[in-house]
Amino acid sequence: VQVVESGGGLVQPGGSLRLSCVASGTIFSIYGVTWYRQAPGKQRELVAGITAGGSSNYADSVKSRFTISRDNAKNTVYLQMNSLKPEDTAVYYCRIVGTWGQGTQVTVSS
Repeated sequence: VQVVESGGGLVQPGGSLRLSCVASGTIFSIYGVTWYRQAPGKQRELVAGITAGGSSNYADSVKSRFTISRDNAKNTVYLQMNSLKPEDTAVYYCRIVGTWGQGTQVTVSS
């Protein structure tokens, strides 16, 4: 299984980004996918997850601001991030079938 994240970058507070997680080498549609993040000096934390059936869950800190979705035809899970805050700054990782991607950096700063 290979997992590749993309879409990170530098954005001002209040801005938006959409992260993508593409997985290959597995039957993507039958697995749940989870986004995590790790800020400097902090432990990796769960941000959002989506099941094979499309049910989602979120960390309290991102509820109502982030939306996770999946496109099984493209083997891709998205994380739409709105109303970004400086505390959202972190490396964001995607995990599927126990495999992690390399991460994508999100920096929220004016």
